[in-house]
Amino acid sequence: QVQLVESGGGLVQAGGSLRLACTASGTTFLRATMGWFRQAPGKEREFVVASTWLSSRVRYAESVKGRFTISRDSAKNTVFLQMNGLKSEDTAVYYCAASGKLEPSEVASEYTLWGQGTQVTVSS
Repeated sequence: QVQLVESGGGLVQAGGSLRLACTASGTTFLRATMGWFRQAPGKEREFVVASTWLSSRVRYAESVKGRFTISRDSAKNTVFLQMNGLKSEDTAVYYCAASGKLEPSEVASEYTLWGQGTQVTVSS
């Protein structure tokens, strides 16, 4: 069974850091575009960042640019989201997703495989 599993969420104070991980099992996403999205209570799911398979193209949401960094370890089939300078408005459930598209899309519907999500809570 193909699945993505996120980990690394938790509670952190404003200004702190967390690193999320997304590991694929049952498949390799060596050539997949990988994205991170998030959803806060009562809000729509929103795009955070996406990276094409060689990390040759990366797109960040303006709200996280300069604070968040996506990276991947293909040997471990894992994508990371390093989050620094966290703010209370970053509080959300974070999801990783995989897409066969060649562009780092911001559109959630273009991603065909999703993880179950991991909670990130930033206290002010």
